[in-house]
Amino acid sequence: MSENDANARFIRESIVEPSAIARARAHAVELGAAPVSAAVGSQIAVLAAATGARSIVEIGTGAGVSGLWLLRGAPQAVLTSIDNEPEHLAAARQAFADARVPATKARFITGRAADVLPRMNEASYDIVLVDADPENVIEYVEHGLRLVRTGGMVLVPRVLVGGKVADPVQRDAVTTAFRSLIQETQESPAVLATVSSAGEGLLQLVSVATD
Repeated sequence: MSENDANARFIRESIVEPSAIARARAHAVELGAAPVSAAVGSQIAVLAAATGARSIVEIGTGAGVSGLWLLRGAPQAVLTSIDNEPEHLAAARQAFADARVPATKARFITGRAADVLPRMNEASYDIVLVDADPENVIEYVEHGLRLVRTGGMVLVPRVLVGGKVADPVQRDAVTTAFRSLIQETQESPAVLATVSSAGEGLLQLVSVATD
């Protein structure tokens, strides 16, 4: 086992997922919702806590897993969850109820993110999590950066596409889009950008003021 593989295994096995999130994960897997890993979930919880987030948007519910992690880090926040799969939204709503998240702390919007996001207020959110429709990831990140305040964060899990982004031979549309997103945000003066390799990878963007 390589050093990187050993580190990844240690990180994965060291995370203790709260029981409410573990139950939501099991249900998400049954639905085929592909929730974020516990490694990524713990990261987004820490980021939500560190930013003192009070208003969060997630694109793609993961049947409640990502939202529960975000609210674990920022229990004072209000989460807006967007998904075009009513069944996934219903599962998220039930997962939040089971975790005793107050109804006032979450709102659920059924619809295509491409239709919903343009109607949302600019510079009004602390965090936008982008975890849906990977073929549209660049468009969603652009919307996310419009929606977050200066100093706010846009978070993109699965950004390494299972190792394909690092392999120059891989040139399918989704891999190319994620590779371009990483490269362009590293060069952009409008954001501070970094990539975590834990779990399935997490791109972290902080919106910064530009002259």
